[in-house]
Amino acid sequence: MSFEFQCHRCGQVHKGMPRLGPDVPDSYHEVSAAEQAARCTLSADDCVIDRTWFFVRGALEIPVAFEDEAFAWLVWVSLNESDYKAWRAARDLPRRAPPGPFRGWLNTRLPGYPDTLNLETRLHLRDRGRRPLVEVAPTGHPLALEQQDGIAAGRVVQLYTLTVHGAP
Repeated sequence: MSFEFQCHRCGQVHKGMPRLGPDVPDSYHEVSAAEQAARCTLSADDCVIDRTWFFVRGALEIPVAFEDEAFAWLVWVSLNESDYKAWRAARDLPRRAPPGPFRGWLNTRLPGYPDTLNLETRLHLRDRGRRPLVEVAPTGHPLALEQQDGIAAGRVVQLYTLTVHGAP
């Protein structure tokens, strides 16, 4: 059975496990709108700023109790230039076995958590065109603990509501 819930804020029934996240890394907002076209290269999968800062979009998956599918944050991870180039070389291959994992830093602030910017991560490539898996380094941060231990369905609903509708 597929995950679904009725949102108490909008009244709609939402079907399927949510996959939420911004379309750009947080650092993209530090570049003025007038300069973004000249200084940034942006796609759905990666972003380069000033040919110096390299970001890849991945899925930070959190297991959900009694559900077959994980909840996913679509987040941005900063990589060093050599790891970014290795990711680019492997991203269109049907089989993406090593390279990686790549050490990176979360470049996405997520609602419902203490500040998530710059949490240490590992970016794992996956086959068949799937987004890379983002693993938060083990710490006491609530995001790392939830990725390790999982969450209840009610927490998914809470995160969805907060992300889509904002704080009450």
